[in-house]
Amino acid sequence: MSAEIFVQAPAKINLGLRVLPKREDGFHGIESVFATVALNDDLLVRSFAEKNVCLVHCGQADIPQKNTITSAYQAAKSVLGADLPGVSVELTKRVPLGGGLGGGSSDAAALLVALRKLGVVFPDGAANKIAALVGSDVFFFLSLDGKPDGAAIVSGRGELVKPISPRCDLHYVLVFPGVHSSTAEAYSAIDSVERSKNGWLPLDELESVYRSPVKDWTFTNDFTPVIAARYSRVQQALVDVKSSGALFCDMSGSGSTVFGVFDSASRAQDAESFLSGRWNALYCKK
Repeated sequence: MSAEIFVQAPAKINLGLRVLPKREDGFHGIESVFATVALNDDLLVRSFAEKNVCLVHCGQADIPQKNTITSAYQAAKSVLGADLPGVSVELTKRVPLGGGLGGGSSDAAALLVALRKLGVVFPDGAANKIAALVGSDVFFFLSLDGKPDGAAIVSGRGELVKPISPRCDLHYVLVFPGVHSSTAEAYSAIDSVERSKNGWLPLDELESVYRSPVKDWTFTNDFTPVIAARYSRVQQALVDVKSSGALFCDMSGSGSTVFGVFDSASRAQDAESFLSGRWNALYCKK
Protein backbone atom coordinates (compact mmCIF):
# COMPACT_ATOMS: atom_id res chain seq x y z
CA MET A 1 0.00 0.00 0.00
CA SER A 2 1.35 3.44 -0.89
CA ALA A 3 1.80 6.13 1.73
CA GLU A 4 2.46 9.86 1.70
CA ILE A 5 4.76 11.59 4.18
CA PHE A 6 5.36 15.34 4.53
CA VAL A 7 8.61 16.51 6.16
CA GLN A 8 10.09 19.99 6.56
CA ALA A 9 13.84 20.50 6.15
CA PRO A 10 14.94 23.62 8.07
CA ALA A 11 17.94 25.81 7.26
CA LYS A 12 20.65 26.56 9.80
CA ILE A 13 23.12 29.32 10.36
CA ASN A 14 26.54 29.09 11.99
CA LEU A 15 27.03 31.41 14.92
CA GLY A 16 30.78 31.34 14.77
CA LEU A 17 32.77 28.72 12.88
CA ARG A 18 36.28 27.67 13.73
CA VAL A 19 37.92 25.54 11.05
CA LEU A 20 40.69 23.29 12.31
CA PRO A 21 43.50 21.85 10.16
CA LYS A 22 42.69 18.97 7.84
CA ARG A 23 42.68 15.60 9.58
CA GLU A 24 44.26 12.35 8.42
CA ASP A 25 40.88 11.20 7.10
CA GLY A 26 40.73 14.23 4.81
CA PHE A 27 38.08 16.11 6.80
CA HIS A 28 38.56 19.37 8.66
CA GLY A 29 37.57 19.60 12.28
CA ILE A 30 35.11 22.36 13.14
CA GLU A 31 33.76 24.06 16.25
CA SER A 32 30.51 25.97 15.91
CA VAL A 33 27.07 26.83 17.23
CA PHE A 34 24.41 25.66 14.77
CA ALA A 35 20.97 27.25 15.04
CA THR A 36 17.96 26.72 12.80
CA VAL A 37 16.11 29.65 11.25
CA ALA A 38 12.53 29.91 9.99
CA LEU A 39 13.35 29.01 6.40
CA ASN A 40 12.82 25.50 5.11
CA ASP A 41 12.50 23.17 2.17
CA ASP A 42 9.48 20.85 2.03
CA LEU A 43 9.61 17.19 1.08
CA LEU A 44 6.47 15.33 0.06
CA VAL A 45 7.53 11.69 -0.02
CA ARG A 46 5.30 9.08 -1.62
CA SER A 47 6.05 5.37 -1.52
CA PHE A 48 5.33 2.98 -4.38
CA ALA A 49 5.55 -0.73 -5.01
CA GLU A 50 8.90 -0.94 -6.82
CA LYS A 51 11.77 -1.39 -4.39
CA ASN A 52 15.09 0.50 -4.18
CA VAL A 53 14.12 3.46 -6.36
CA CYS A 54 14.30 7.13 -5.32
CA LEU A 55 12.98 9.77 -7.70
CA VAL A 56 13.28 13.50 -6.96
CA HIS A 57 11.42 16.32 -8.66
CA CYS A 58 11.89 20.00 -7.88
CA GLY A 59 10.13 22.85 -9.61
CA GLN A 60 12.17 25.68 -8.08
CA ALA A 61 15.74 24.62 -8.85
CA ASP A 62 17.71 22.52 -11.29
CA ILE A 63 18.50 19.59 -9.01
CA PRO A 64 21.08 17.15 -10.44
CA GLN A 65 20.03 13.54 -10.84
CA LYS A 66 22.47 12.61 -8.09
CA ASN A 67 21.73 14.86 -5.13
CA THR A 68 21.79 14.72 -1.36
CA ILE A 69 18.35 13.09 -1.21
CA THR A 70 19.25 10.26 -3.58
CA SER A 71 22.65 9.97 -1.87
CA ALA A 72 20.97 9.55 1.52
CA TYR A 73 18.64 6.93 0.04
CA GLN A 74 21.51 4.94 -1.47
CA ALA A 75 23.58 5.28 1.71
CA ALA A 76 20.63 3.98 3.75
CA LYS A 77 20.31 0.99 1.44
CA SER A 78 24.03 0.28 1.78
CA VAL A 79 24.23 0.68 5.57
CA LEU A 80 21.00 -1.19 6.32
CA GLY A 81 21.77 -3.94 3.81
CA ALA A 82 18.10 -4.31 2.97
CA ASP A 83 15.58 -3.42 0.30
CA LEU A 84 13.93 -0.04 0.76
CA PRO A 85 10.46 1.02 -0.34
CA GLY A 86 10.52 2.94 -3.59
CA VAL A 87 9.86 6.65 -3.09
CA SER A 88 9.15 9.71 -5.17
CA VAL A 89 10.08 13.01 -3.58
CA GLU A 90 8.43 16.31 -4.50
CA LEU A 91 10.94 18.86 -3.23
CA THR A 92 9.87 22.45 -2.68
CA LYS A 93 13.17 24.32 -2.57
CA ARG A 94 13.47 27.57 -0.61
CA VAL A 95 16.91 27.24 0.97
CA PRO A 96 19.41 28.46 -1.64
CA LEU A 97 22.05 26.13 -3.02
CA GLY A 98 25.58 27.07 -2.03
CA GLY A 99 24.32 29.43 0.64
CA GLY A 100 26.04 28.01 3.72
CA LEU A 101 22.63 27.21 5.22
CA GLY A 102 22.85 23.42 5.05
CA GLY A 103 19.87 23.01 2.74
CA GLY A 104 21.12 19.89 0.98
CA SER A 105 22.11 18.23 4.23
CA SER A 106 18.75 19.08 5.78
CA ASP A 107 16.98 17.56 2.77
CA ALA A 108 19.01 14.37 3.22
CA ALA A 109 18.10 14.15 6.91
CA ALA A 110 14.43 14.79 6.08
CA LEU A 111 14.47 11.88 3.63
CA LEU A 112 15.74 9.60 6.41
CA VAL A 113 12.97 10.85 8.71
CA ALA A 114 10.44 10.04 5.99
CA LEU A 115 11.85 6.54 5.51
CA ARG A 116 11.51 5.91 9.23
CA LYS A 117 7.88 7.04 9.09
CA LEU A 118 7.38 4.65 6.19
CA GLY A 119 8.42 1.80 8.46
CA VAL A 120 12.12 1.45 7.67
CA VAL A 121 13.93 0.36 10.84
CA PHE A 122 17.23 2.07 11.67
CA PRO A 123 19.26 0.11 14.25
CA ASP A 124 21.25 2.09 16.81
CA GLY A 125 24.06 3.99 15.12
CA ALA A 126 22.82 3.34 11.58
CA ALA A 127 21.59 6.89 10.96
CA ASN A 128 24.99 8.36 11.87
CA LYS A 129 26.74 5.88 9.59
CA ILE A 130 24.47 7.07 6.78
CA ALA A 131 25.15 10.72 7.63
CA ALA A 132 28.90 10.10 7.45
CA LEU A 133 28.47 8.92 3.86
CA VAL A 134 26.38 11.93 2.80
CA GLY A 135 27.69 15.09 4.45
CA SER A 136 28.99 16.46 7.73
CA ASP A 137 26.02 18.79 8.39
CA VAL A 138 23.60 15.85 8.17
CA PHE A 139 24.50 14.84 11.74
CA PHE A 140 23.06 18.08 13.13
CA PHE A 141 19.83 17.85 11.17
CA LEU A 142 19.37 14.23 12.24
CA SER A 143 19.70 15.35 15.86
CA LEU A 144 16.56 17.46 15.39
CA ASP A 145 14.61 14.22 14.82
CA GLY A 146 12.13 15.90 12.52
CA LYS A 147 11.59 18.99 14.70
CA PRO A 148 11.56 22.34 12.87
CA ASP A 149 13.93 24.11 15.23
CA GLY A 150 16.94 23.49 17.42
CA ALA A 151 20.47 24.50 18.29
CA ALA A 152 23.64 22.63 19.13
CA ILE A 153 27.35 22.87 19.78
CA VAL A 154 28.90 21.00 16.87
CA SER A 155 32.48 19.72 16.69
CA GLY A 156 34.60 16.95 15.20
CA ARG A 157 33.89 16.82 11.47
CA GLY A 158 30.29 17.62 12.44
CA GLU A 159 29.43 14.28 14.03
CA LEU A 160 29.77 15.50 17.63
CA VAL A 161 26.47 17.23 18.26
CA LYS A 162 25.57 18.55 21.70
CA PRO A 163 21.99 19.85 21.57
CA ILE A 164 21.32 23.01 23.54
CA SER A 165 18.10 24.87 24.21
CA PRO A 166 17.55 27.32 21.33
CA ARG A 167 16.95 30.97 22.12
CA CYS A 168 13.49 32.25 21.26
CA ASP A 169 14.24 35.97 21.47
CA LEU A 170 16.32 36.35 18.31
CA HIS A 171 15.27 37.67 14.93
CA TYR A 172 17.32 37.15 11.78
CA VAL A 173 17.56 38.85 8.42
CA LEU A 174 19.24 36.80 5.70
CA VAL A 175 20.86 38.40 2.66
CA PHE A 176 21.61 36.28 -0.39
CA PRO A 177 24.46 37.92 -2.36
CA GLY A 178 23.76 35.89 -5.47
CA VAL A 179 27.13 34.15 -5.66
CA HIS A 180 27.67 30.41 -5.22
CA SER A 181 30.38 29.41 -2.78
CA SER A 182 30.95 25.68 -2.96
CA THR A 183 32.08 23.93 0.21
CA ALA A 184 35.05 22.34 -1.58
CA GLU A 185 36.14 25.72 -2.93
CA ALA A 186 35.85 27.34 0.48
CA TYR A 187 37.91 24.69 2.27
CA SER A 188 40.56 24.79 -0.47
CA ALA A 189 40.74 28.56 -0.12
CA ILE A 190 41.03 28.47 3.65
CA ASP A 191 43.85 25.92 3.46
CA SER A 192 45.82 28.25 1.19
CA VAL A 193 46.05 31.19 3.62
CA GLU A 194 47.71 31.81 6.95
CA ARG A 195 45.12 32.30 9.65
CA SER A 196 45.46 33.94 13.02
CA LYS A 197 44.12 32.13 16.07
CA ASN A 198 43.15 35.46 17.61
CA GLY A 199 39.45 35.57 18.38
CA TRP A 200 38.98 31.81 18.50
CA LEU A 201 36.68 30.85 21.35
CA PRO A 202 37.30 27.68 23.37
CA LEU A 203 34.67 25.05 22.63
CA ASP A 204 33.37 25.05 26.19
CA GLU A 205 32.65 28.79 26.01
CA LEU A 206 30.47 28.74 22.89
CA GLU A 207 27.19 28.18 24.71
CA SER A 208 27.84 30.92 27.29
CA VAL A 209 28.54 33.39 24.47
CA TYR A 210 25.33 32.27 22.73
CA ARG A 211 23.38 32.99 25.94
CA SER A 212 24.93 36.44 26.38
CA PRO A 213 23.44 39.67 24.96
CA VAL A 214 23.85 39.68 21.19
CA LYS A 215 25.72 42.99 21.26
CA ASP A 216 28.41 41.21 23.31
CA TRP A 217 28.85 38.23 20.97
CA THR A 218 32.45 37.52 19.99
CA PHE A 219 31.76 34.78 17.45
CA THR A 220 33.93 34.70 14.33
CA ASN A 221 33.73 32.63 11.15
CA ASP A 222 37.09 31.58 9.70
CA PHE A 223 35.57 31.44 6.22
CA THR A 224 34.31 35.03 6.20
CA PRO A 225 37.52 36.94 5.39
CA VAL A 226 38.54 34.35 2.79
CA ILE A 227 35.21 34.32 0.92
CA ALA A 228 34.66 38.08 1.28
CA ALA A 229 38.07 38.65 -0.33
CA ARG A 230 37.03 36.50 -3.30
CA TYR A 231 33.52 37.89 -3.72
CA SER A 232 33.02 41.65 -3.40
CA ARG A 233 29.25 41.16 -3.13
CA VAL A 234 29.73 39.19 0.09
CA GLN A 235 31.92 41.96 1.49
CA GLN A 236 29.35 44.59 0.54
CA ALA A 237 26.51 42.54 2.02
CA LEU A 238 28.37 42.38 5.34
CA VAL A 239 28.78 46.17 5.31
CA ASP A 240 25.14 46.75 4.43
CA VAL A 241 23.74 44.32 7.01
CA LYS A 242 25.82 45.99 9.72
CA SER A 243 24.55 49.38 8.51
CA SER A 244 20.96 48.13 8.78
CA GLY A 245 21.24 48.10 12.57
CA ALA A 246 22.12 44.46 13.18
CA LEU A 247 23.52 43.79 16.64
CA PHE A 248 25.68 41.08 15.08
CA CYS A 249 26.35 40.03 11.52
CA ASP A 250 28.48 37.47 9.73
CA MET A 251 28.47 34.97 6.91
CA SER A 252 26.98 31.53 7.54
CA GLY A 253 29.09 28.44 7.03
CA SER A 254 31.26 28.50 3.93
CA GLY A 255 28.99 31.15 2.40
CA SER A 256 27.64 32.99 0.76
CA THR A 257 24.54 33.92 2.84
CA VAL A 258 25.09 36.85 5.18
CA PHE A 259 22.89 37.20 8.26
CA GLY A 260 22.10 39.90 10.78
CA VAL A 261 20.76 39.31 14.29
CA PHE A 262 18.21 41.64 15.88
CA ASP A 263 16.46 41.78 19.25
CA SER A 264 12.98 42.61 17.99
CA ALA A 265 10.69 41.84 15.07
CA SER A 266 10.22 45.52 14.27
CA ARG A 267 13.97 46.20 14.02
CA ALA A 268 14.45 43.11 11.85
CA GLN A 269 11.57 44.06 9.58
CA ASP A 270 12.91 47.61 9.24
CA ALA A 271 16.28 46.16 8.30
CA GLU A 272 14.67 43.85 5.75
CA SER A 273 13.00 46.87 4.13
CA PHE A 274 16.26 48.82 4.17
CA LEU A 275 18.22 45.96 2.60
CA SER A 276 15.59 44.90 0.06
CA GLY A 277 16.33 47.94 -2.06
CA ARG A 278 19.66 46.41 -2.95
CA TRP A 279 19.59 42.75 -1.98
CA ASN A 280 17.43 39.67 -1.90
CA ALA A 281 16.74 39.92 1.84
CA LEU A 282 14.50 37.82 4.07
CA TYR A 283 13.33 38.30 7.65
CA CYS A 284 13.31 35.02 9.56
CA LYS A 285 11.92 34.78 13.06
CA LYS A 286 13.89 32.24 15.05
